[in-house]
Amino acid sequence: MFPSVTGSNLNKEQKIVPQDLDGELNVVIVAYQQWHQRLVNSWVPFLQELDARYPEFEYYELPTIRRMNTIYRRFIDGGMRAGIPSTETRCRTITLYIDKKAFNDALGITSEENIHIFLIRRGGEILWRGEGPITEELATSLEEALSSIASK
Repeated sequence: MFPSVTGSNLNKEQKIVPQDLDGELNVVIVAYQQWHQRLVNSWVPFLQELDARYPEFEYYELPTIRRMNTIYRRFIDGGMRAGIPSTETRCRTITLYIDKKAFNDALGITSEENIHIFLIRRGGEILWRGEGPITEELATSLEEALSSIASK
């Protein structure tokens, strides 16, 4: 199960993940480091295609950062907001300031050196997982999982 965590999207709306996600089926990309953005971006065109084909599907980026005080959080979120002019992309970016060890342990994540991709139900059930930038093999695997679930 994907753990329930609270964060705010870049439009300053508080969200509980996964319960407040818009899709019944959601891809969430967990990213830990600023340079991970290019890895996340490698997935976006493919996820946009899936979003157009599956009405119950949505996708989100979860920048995952250790807990810190409000001043630092505002600074980091402000910097991300300034770099993302699209309101839709800001809605899809939910920053988590959490106990990363507990979160990683719950998900079986042993390294923060890569991004981690999860297909989850809104209730938290993990249906598929992957790691790293998009590859043909990962894309095919995710789409097969999504199409088999969405068609039921």
